Amino acid sequence: MPRQSVRAADARQLSFYHTHTRLSLDVVYYQNGEYVDSALDEINRFLKDFRSGEIAEINPELLDILHDVRNDLGTDAAFEVISAYRSPQTNEMLRATTSGVAKNSQHIKGNAIDVRLRGIRTTTLRDTAVRMQRGGVGFYPKSDFVHVDTGPVRRW
Repeated sequence: MPRQSVRAADARQLSFYHTHTRLSLDVVYYQNGEYVDSALDEINRFLKDFRSGEIAEINPELLDILHDVRNDLGTDAAFEVISAYRSPQTNEMLRATTSGVAKNSQHIKGNAIDVRLRGIRTTTLRDTAVRMQRGGVGFYPKSDFVHVDTGPVRRW
């Protein structure tokens, strides 16, 4: 296969719809053997703490996990984002008002995202992420979303 075709084939693309801001993003974040800085900047802004507006770096490894999960499921559908980066202040507010929010959440570090995948049951999304063994996977059936992070392999 010609070298250019191999390079084109390595492009990694993701689509997002944010359930709180109602904004969408479709972006190629990796191409020609490297992460695309401008695309990572777009993703950082898109996945900011929607409550405070604070922006942080999202771990590209998290994006790769999402990309691989979606590919494994054979879809190019958008991830519906419930929560991504959370400032320490937002995380503390959530800890005080809801259950299941960790004090040292991976969300604070830009290493976690809570999502659904359009057209895919959340149980299927969960099972696929768990099978990959690349980080933490939490399942919230009442809220119908899956938490994915780059931390230690664990599930809840």
